[in-house]
Amino acid sequence: MTSLKLNGQGLGRIVKALRCTYWGLKAAYKGEAAFRQELTLAFILFPISFFVADTAMHWLALIVVILLVLVVELLNSAIEALTDRVSTELHILSGRAKDMGSAAVSLALLIAALVWGVSIYQAVRPYW
Repeated sequence: MTSLKLNGQGLGRIVKALRCTYWGLKAAYKGEAAFRQELTLAFILFPISFFVADTAMHWLALIVVILLVLVVELLNSAIEALTDRVSTELHILSGRAKDMGSAAVSLALLIAALVWGVSIYQAVRPYW
């Protein structure tokens, strides 16, 4: 039995996946104000991370939590788009899905704020 692989195999599949990634990021940037704001924050925090982190693992943690926020925002945007695609009428389950996506973004932002807050506190504490 032969399986039908719509996305291809090998290098062709990787190229298609990268193309889809580009389209997804482009769509999020063009259509989602929250994603643009969080991406701007990521660009601001990235250079600051080199001054705040005292080890490579600490730096990695600072970057990972920023990326976590972006990933969760992309998933939230996908949930919202799919929910609206299925139906734009008000429905309790549609609202619940969108609210849960929003809650996930809020929790990711809270995690990032905690990690960055403690890191900045530790970085400036010796100067107090």
